[in-house]
Amino acid sequence: MLVSAEGLAQAEAECRGDAAERTVARERAAVLRVGEDREFVEALTAAIRAQYPRCPPTEARRIATHTGQRRSGRVGRSAAGRALDPQALGLAIIAHLRHEHTNYDELLMQGMDRLEARQLVRDKIEQVRRHWLGGPESE
Repeated sequence: MLVSAEGLAQAEAECRGDAAERTVARERAAVLRVGEDREFVEALTAAIRAQYPRCPPTEARRIATHTGQRRSGRVGRSAAGRALDPQALGLAIIAHLRHEHTNYDELLMQGMDRLEARQLVRDKIEQVRRHWLGGPESE
């Protein structure tokens, strides 16, 4: 698209003219996002604790903080996650258990295929998940 030199100069001048206002607005928005994120992590932690009453509180907060990280692409930031959908929370729990309660990452580092490694750790994940739900633990 072609722009005249005068038009470009005018646009640049207007941009410089309101740069300070835009900076203040960006800073204000950043502060609001921090508060929104804190509230979201609190709500996410409470939802995890409600759905998984035996999940240790500190672990529920770690899960919420990790899965709810802005622009992470994690399930907590999806529409379902923001709505505190039980299925989305379940996926976050499973991912956490996979990485924190099993040797999944070690299996991957040894060169094992991701799907095969997931199959090998599935029972351990389910054991801890059932315990956190308040159900019987499997041996």
